[in-house]
Amino acid sequence: MAPTSDGPSPLSRFRFLFRPKWIAFHVLVLSAVATMVNLGIWQLHRLDERRIDNADFVVQIEQAPVSLASVLDELRVDPGAYVNRRVQTTGTYSPDQIIVFNRSQGGGAVDNVLTRLETQDGAVLLVNRGAIAVQATPPTPFPGEVQIEGRLRLSESRERGGLSDAEQNVITELRRVNIDQIAAESPSIDYIPMYVELLESSPAAGPGGPRLLDPPELSEGNHLSYAFQWFIFAFCVAVGWVLAVRRSLTTAAAAEQTPSDFPPSGDAESTMAPA
Repeated sequence: MAPTSDGPSPLSRFRFLFRPKWIAFHVLVLSAVATMVNLGIWQLHRLDERRIDNADFVVQIEQAPVSLASVLDELRVDPGAYVNRRVQTTGTYSPDQIIVFNRSQGGGAVDNVLTRLETQDGAVLLVNRGAIAVQATPPTPFPGEVQIEGRLRLSESRERGGLSDAEQNVITELRRVNIDQIAAESPSIDYIPMYVELLESSPAAGPGGPRLLDPPELSEGNHLSYAFQWFIFAFCVAVGWVLAVRRSLTTAAAAEQTPSDFPPSGDAESTMAPA
């Protein structure tokens, strides 16, 4: 009796997955899935940061305003702890003003008017007095002593890929409120390391003055929907890999089948010669 041989191992069907082209495909799929998952997680982190920022804004803005002089020493040490804190101070505006361009308000483009306020203790506070039409002449500030209330804001800096400001002998316009850049023009001036967005002024600016800025938007943005999109993309790539493997298995199985239901060409039925 002839010895019987075992059939091919089930695992042998998957040997094609270790071919160089398939290994490269696996690496590509894993890289794509890992990248998309990480992007989704990053969007969730951005959502958490947005929620924390919104909560901090509510906490700070709901506190009673304090005298700028009473917190000045602390905010020089840790300005981040006083972002959006309402402060009050008294001083005199400088007639020199700086236009901060490429801003938006109410869905349209505007310029902001940045004015130096010399406080009673001699320090200089930069005050964003509000919005004006693009390329409009900034209205002259009140020439006498004013009492103001505003939101404290951090100095702004150029982010990666952002445009730089043009070189100016005297700074008259900027893309962002960069206090260090403004202070470098006059090193002898003691600039407070935060600026304020004006909320109230006495005397008031009047009908011809800049429009007060809108408060920061407290929405959560699109971070959650973006995160879901990245996770869906990663899932689709993984499903595509599974379908590609299944298709290759089906193709290989069809190629291995032979037409065994037909006899070989030399085995046709024989006939007997008559006796």
